[in-house]
Amino acid sequence: MDNKKDVLIVDDDRATLQILSRILQRQGYGTDAAETGREAEEKIVGANYDLALIDVKLPDTDGVELMNKIHAVKPGMVMILMTGFPSVDNGIKAIDSGADAYLVKPVPAQELLKVMEERLRNKRRT
Repeated sequence: MDNKKDVLIVDDDRATLQILSRILQRQGYGTDAAETGREAEEKIVGANYDLALIDVKLPDTDGVELMNKIHAVKPGMVMILMTGFPSVDNGIKAIDSGADAYLVKPVPAQELLKVMEERLRNKRRT
């Protein structure tokens, strides 16, 4: 990776936050974490993340709604939604709302990294 990219991980499961943070940090990413949509919104305002990994089911909001709020503030950010409860309707809703990817948890580390790199590379071209 040419230069360090910063990622906001939004998930209400602390173990998932820790695992994803470790995986990404080992690959040279800077990471920050939020356990709720509200916390993520607060962090977005004062930071410059390149990418957000957002769980679809959060305790205080829906991941697609959160993604739309983040897009309003940071339109160039890459948004990847993740879910442990996939459905065709949710996947279509996520992609139609502007998600750069929709992944099913648990996501194998190599697949996650590959998708992240591809989406970041595609954003740089636009």
